[in-house]
Amino acid sequence: MAGYTDSSFRQICMSQGAGMTYTELISAEGIIRNNSKTTDLLKFTESERPIAIQIFGSDPAVMSKAAIIIEKLSPDAIDINMGCCAPKITGSGSGAAVLCDPVKMSKIAESVVKSVNLPVSAKIRIGWDLNSKNYKTTVKILEDSGISHIAVHGRTNSQKYSGISDWNIISEIAGLTPMPVIGSGDIESYDDACDKLKQSGCKAVMIGRNAVGNPWIFSGKTPDIKGIKNMILKHVTMMMESYGNYGVILSRKHLVKYIHDFRNSSSVRQLMVHAETIDDVNQALTHLM
Repeated sequence: MAGYTDSSFRQICMSQGAGMTYTELISAEGIIRNNSKTTDLLKFTESERPIAIQIFGSDPAVMSKAAIIIEKLSPDAIDINMGCCAPKITGSGSGAAVLCDPVKMSKIAESVVKSVNLPVSAKIRIGWDLNSKNYKTTVKILEDSGISHIAVHGRTNSQKYSGISDWNIISEIAGLTPMPVIGSGDIESYDDACDKLKQSGCKAVMIGRNAVGNPWIFSGKTPDIKGIKNMILKHVTMMMESYGNYGVILSRKHLVKYIHDFRNSSSVRQLMVHAETIDDVNQALTHLM
């Protein structure tokens, strides 16, 4: 969820019933180098708790140093991303690429766990591709490394977000390990989340893409059109408080999702993607029916 899961969005999700939030994935290398853009990604508010700061990297020593820096910020947990399928992440040996190297996986997990007193979790996929679904080995390594809980996305890296998330495998994993398992993938509604939670044996479910423009997925209580318009304006206002006027431009990708299901969304979307001020957003909303 890089580029989406910033503080404003996390606050909104928590206000609508999310049980926990995660930062977008953050470079461990950028953290130890004190890169200003990376440091900005580490910021969070009390209203986002419980919150896990999610990091990625391929060097156990760098991951350890980054975790020590993060602990001083007092998040509720540190999450190791071993599931991101973006080529720029896997190309550096990070994200889901870690699944291909059990030795490195173990060293990364152990180095982070031993460096901090915070709970350390991991986000994984079920394998690199359909011919290497090594989730049983992965889960055992993470369990032995002291990982507190795991989030499992039921696709392989090669699938990206195509096909269907395999909840049978997610359920199998939940029964394999004493670690709490969070299931992820293809949760499209509040009722869907409840069903998957009940059927899978997971301790929780994780919602990502389908929460964009629909934070009510966490409660199942979608407001009327007035409530949706108010949330849009609230979101834009929060973005402006964080990023200045540029926050309106950054919010566009959220705004078009909020209006996705309305009858005349196509014409309003054209206004939204060109909005540069909150007045532009207000004007676009007058056309929403």
